[in-house]
Amino acid sequence: MAHLQLTALAGGAGDEMEEVALLGSYDVEAGPVAASDEEAGMRRVQVRVAGMTCSACTGAVEAALSARRGVRRAAVSLLQNRAHVVFDPALAKDEDIVEAIEDAGFEAEILPDSTVSQPKSQKTLSGQFRIGGMTCAACVNSVEGILKKLPGVKRAVVALATSLGEVEYDPSAISKDEIVQAIEDAGFDAALLQSSEQDKVLLSVTGLHTEGDVDVLHDILKKIEGLRQFGVNFGNSEIEIVFDPEVVGLRQIVDTIEMESNDRLKAHVQNPYLQAASNDAQEASKTLHLLLSSLLLSIPVFFIRMVCPHIPLISSFLVMHFGPFCIGDLLKWILVSMIQFVVGKRFYIAAYRALRHGSTNMDVLVVIGTTASYVYSVCALLYGAFTGFHPPIYFETSAMIITFVLFGKYLEVLAKGKTSDAIKKLVELAPATALLLLKDKEGKYSGEKEIDASLVQPGDTLKVLPGSKVPADGVVIWGTSHVNESMVTGESVPISKEVSSPVIGGTMNLHGVLHIQATKVGSGTVLSQIISLVETAQMSKAPIQKFADYVSALLNSLVHKDYL
Repeated sequence: MAHLQLTALAGGAGDEMEEVALLGSYDVEAGPVAASDEEAGMRRVQVRVAGMTCSACTGAVEAALSARRGVRRAAVSLLQNRAHVVFDPALAKDEDIVEAIEDAGFEAEILPDSTVSQPKSQKTLSGQFRIGGMTCAACVNSVEGILKKLPGVKRAVVALATSLGEVEYDPSAISKDEIVQAIEDAGFDAALLQSSEQDKVLLSVTGLHTEGDVDVLHDILKKIEGLRQFGVNFGNSEIEIVFDPEVVGLRQIVDTIEMESNDRLKAHVQNPYLQAASNDAQEASKTLHLLLSSLLLSIPVFFIRMVCPHIPLISSFLVMHFGPFCIGDLLKWILVSMIQFVVGKRFYIAAYRALRHGSTNMDVLVVIGTTASYVYSVCALLYGAFTGFHPPIYFETSAMIITFVLFGKYLEVLAKGKTSDAIKKLVELAPATALLLLKDKEGKYSGEKEIDASLVQPGDTLKVLPGSKVPADGVVIWGTSHVNESMVTGESVPISKEVSSPVIGGTMNLHGVLHIQATKVGSGTVLSQIISLVETAQMSKAPIQKFADYVSALLNSLVHKDYL
């Protein structure tokens, strides 16, 4: 079942607008899976809405539902053409929900088996993990099988092309660190990219140079009310914080760190997508370094075996003896040992982890094949040195196998980078910063401040200059301009914007200055929903692909058993 990463704004008459995060708490097919105690006894329905074509349509549907008496929450997905509505059955009925949507000019139909009268008490989180070291469908099936066996894991989907895994789990039964440890124990690299737990954030801190700076940061964090837990990683200059969003906001935490340290320390929210891109670049660089090292050591081995015997001067030198060994054989032994145990160390580590957990992968095959060739060649060399009978040796075989496998892995890393380019380009559409208009105690604008776009909160008033991008979904409250919305609609003609006009985060403001009030931020923006759907598409498998992976896993298992 696919999960949508949605955030909607809802509020009844006279209530303040509140942000409702649905990631991990709403299932497209099965409905909501978690709710607050305040919504106990409420009725929840999914409604199919036809006729929506843009974000303005979703805004109209949400406004119509929110204005209806008894409606507690309303979340509308343009891409799924569905609305999730929570309402008090004593004040409203299903027919009232349908009527409200139809009065707004759209067709509505309540989906069957979509109502839930009581919320589940168990909370479910959804986490996205980066998984490195997978080379084939057998690796994917191995990781998925290990994850599904973990206590508290409800669903696990792994994608080979993007090296990502999406896991739904019960945080009371298992933690994200235990999931990462389970993946690493299976012989793969793992790291958490992002989670649906909205009050847990990873911050990068500039200015942490000494232990004294760390002590200062500790003192600042301990004084922040609402900060429940934090951990400082001095080596990476990172802080992982857990906070109560009802007591303190993320922007307030960042501002407090800067003010209390007299601007010596500056905190920035880490973008998980940029972090993943950095990890991909590091993996590609590391693999290329190993490939070049193996290639530089393998070329002399190849020449000693294939070319040098045909050159009389060099051949006469290589057949000379150094003790009981020929110089040529001794050189090959030294070079191949470096390839086998220094360059190929990663294969031994991965194979050991896989075998320890009763699974096999491509690394096991590489280790078995190359080790067999190397050990036989060493035994043959020693046998010839002490008996005078010299059987053939195959040092070059293990060297070339490791080199070619590393070459394939390097091409695979490059291919994965190309596969994730679509998501990277979508992420780059969002601006990195936003101009926040500050207000004094009387509510008048007193200045402006440049902040990270990730720190924008619903209700903030933002200034959008000509030629800059809109930092979040919102509504124009001052100014007129034209905005290029081609990134969402594909329409090349700029759209006129004036007071009360909706704007979409990531679109380009072309002419005049606009003041907008942010309504949807973070995962609730249209751009974030598009990114989420692209990720979901890459994660999902067609039935024929699942069958192919199953057959491939069986064949790989048979091959591994034959080798073992």
